[in-house]
Amino acid sequence: MLAAVLTGPGRLELVERPEEPDPGPGEVLVAVRRVGICGTDYHAYDGTQNFIEYPCVLGHELAVEVLAVGRDVTRVAPGDRCAVMPYLSCGACVACRRGRSNCCERIEVLGVTRPGGLRERMLLPAAQLFPGDGLALEQLVLVETLGIGWHAVRRAAPGPDDTVLVLGAGPVGLAVAQAARRTAARVLLADPVPRRVGFAAGAGLHAFVVGGDLVARVREHAAGELPSVVFDASGNHASMERAFELVGPGGRLVFVGHTRGVVTFANPRFHASEVTLHASRNATAQDWEQVLAAVRDGSLDATAWVNHRSTLTSVVDDLPRLASSPGHVVKAVVDLGPEEERP
Repeated sequence: MLAAVLTGPGRLELVERPEEPDPGPGEVLVAVRRVGICGTDYHAYDGTQNFIEYPCVLGHELAVEVLAVGRDVTRVAPGDRCAVMPYLSCGACVACRRGRSNCCERIEVLGVTRPGGLRERMLLPAAQLFPGDGLALEQLVLVETLGIGWHAVRRAAPGPDDTVLVLGAGPVGLAVAQAARRTAARVLLADPVPRRVGFAAGAGLHAFVVGGDLVARVREHAAGELPSVVFDASGNHASMERAFELVGPGGRLVFVGHTRGVVTFANPRFHASEVTLHASRNATAQDWEQVLAAVRDGSLDATAWVNHRSTLTSVVDDLPRLASSPGHVVKAVVDLGPEEERP
């Protein structure tokens, strides 16, 4: 069985691994069909991902097909096509007991702290599978990204009186913007990469290129006022620090991306404006159920984001190129079959 293994920063190798055993109680054997590549994978390749444990099989955005199920599994059946929630929580810590499994104290994440999906077959707990119920593989592989955005928006709860600014027009920023415009009065999207801004504008979003006096630029696009809700989806240290200056009085700032090191801000303005700061990590099963419902009814559609395709054998060469210039690709997907469903 072939797998793409990241043995250390800058070292992605295609290796033969033993075949997976038959599924045990509560387990499911799946064939991996699609794997999304995102900023987490780029940072893992560069050695700047906060939680990666080497060596690791990358791949946490997954669409799979069920091959066999273990005893007592009723959630899915052979032949089902599913999205895979890659966050494995303990169910017992204080966060889990409070319904915050996304920030479990002992959380494991496929493709980060546990082997992920850049391989032909894998065993998974049945509880991690969300049946697609007729959705295409291209839709299922994007559920994880959409879930990240959905959860972040649920953290800030923008309403019809809010102007929202999203910093970063990558897939997570796009996911945040899509979720936010379901409830917010106005959603703005800003990024330093013109190509990304152009894509976002083509998708119907109010997007602009950042540069120069950032505060003035934001005011220009927000009718002279600062936004009441700001999401930083860039994961960029400088952007996260500047984001504090962009939140209007009484507003909310949400860090969706994360970075290594210390993020600083000017306390007097932060305090005087009574800004609320949120971190947003992963997503919950509730978020995923709501995302899947929105994808089914057509109110969320991210399939147009996929503008680069790879295969399991070619991703070893593709990932270094993608990681070196992530702004040139909106969404990359590794296609592992089946051939009759390839776009």
